[in-house]
Amino acid sequence: MGLEQCADKKIGNWHLRGISGGEKKRLSISLEILSQPQIMLLDEPTTGLDSASAFFVIWALRNIALEYGNIVICSIHQPSGYLFDLFYNLYLLSAGEAVYFGAAKSAVKFFADAGFPCGSRTNPSDHFLRCVNSDFDDIAASFLRSKSSKSTQQSGATTSYSPVNLTTKDVKAILIQMYKSSEYAAIARNKIQQINSTEEVNSLSNKSNASWVKQLYTLTDRSFVNMTRDVGYYWIRMLFHLAVAVSVGSLYFGIDTSYLAITARAKCQAFVYGFMICLSVGGLPSFMEELKVCNRERLNKHYGATVVVMSNFLSSYFCINLFCCISVIECSMMVVAFLVPNVLMGIGIGTGLIVFMMMASDIFKPLTDLPKFFWRYPMSYISFASWALQGVYKNDMIGLEFDPLVPGDPKLMGEMVLQTMYGIPLDHSKWWDLAALMCLLLLHRLLSLVVLKYVQADRIKNLMVR
Repeated sequence: MGLEQCADKKIGNWHLRGISGGEKKRLSISLEILSQPQIMLLDEPTTGLDSASAFFVIWALRNIALEYGNIVICSIHQPSGYLFDLFYNLYLLSAGEAVYFGAAKSAVKFFADAGFPCGSRTNPSDHFLRCVNSDFDDIAASFLRSKSSKSTQQSGATTSYSPVNLTTKDVKAILIQMYKSSEYAAIARNKIQQINSTEEVNSLSNKSNASWVKQLYTLTDRSFVNMTRDVGYYWIRMLFHLAVAVSVGSLYFGIDTSYLAITARAKCQAFVYGFMICLSVGGLPSFMEELKVCNRERLNKHYGATVVVMSNFLSSYFCINLFCCISVIECSMMVVAFLVPNVLMGIGIGTGLIVFMMMASDIFKPLTDLPKFFWRYPMSYISFASWALQGVYKNDMIGLEFDPLVPGDPKLMGEMVLQTMYGIPLDHSKWWDLAALMCLLLLHRLLSLVVLKYVQADRIKNLMVR
């Protein structure tokens, strides 16, 4: 496909200049060729390309059909004479009816026999479209009305601007009727009968040739590479995390067990988790970009939805409780990305979801003081922030002794502080909180799998229709 000089170049996006539009078009075609399809259907592969790039694309597709025996079908948009000469067969449709189906080089003769010859200096494809496209009649009628309004003295003007002073409807009727009784239609019918009478037809496989382990390894490795290359998703967030780590570490360095330290510890934990949760929304645009590639590759049966969800999980950073909390929210963002059509809507819905989850945690109000309807039951039980903060509070304060508010009073045990000041129940340990987070993580992963496998299936079907 002539992409050797682009081997070490980045494709590029809105903020990074990469390969040209023609090279991108050839690259997208090359990606489909890698799977060795027996039939290739391309929708306007030359649209948006200059004449040289368009010729190179069609020439390369022609060579694929010649050398490897692939069936290449293209819907072409106003091809030049050079491009038209590269095609073997032409299927000309108008309003769903066949006007011509046969050898491309014989189409000019067919139109000439029908009484609509193509001029020596006219592009055959332009002539064919002029005969069967009714839009030309509307344009000509508007032109004639405008001309007659400016010069009312002229008379005898024709009401049509077709090659033989006929409307496109009449031209189409003549061509369709002539095609039905022509040898070209008879040849097409005979070929269809031969195909239908074939007893053994090789069925195309709907499964990937790679094993499930190979698919998982490849996608996980690609997720690692994509994360490290994505400046917004990985490096900027990494810088934010480092800056917050240094800031929080220096701010709370040497924190003691005084009475005021009780509130300081809680605020520190709440801030860290709140910051991590809110920053996870930044991964949503990357999920949506990855989804575009996923839909195309699933359309080609490269892998299934389960491998996509598993590879995204394995490529994430692992750090026990903190990892579970972040992974749950990022998985929630995956579900949102799978459902919404664009990034802006996804960010809005994702942010609203995070706010609801944080409101049902211990950040703003003790769990025991939350209204029982909706907020306490069931929101506090399905909120990942609630379980994460309960676990980290217990991990930090259980076993500590804090100074009392009034000097001389007994020491305040960490367990009592959790129960009285923050309303955190101690009927289960921090490991149960971690287990609850893991259950939420599993639930969200299953939800993302269901959405990707079934809801996204409609979008993939739409791609197939296109």
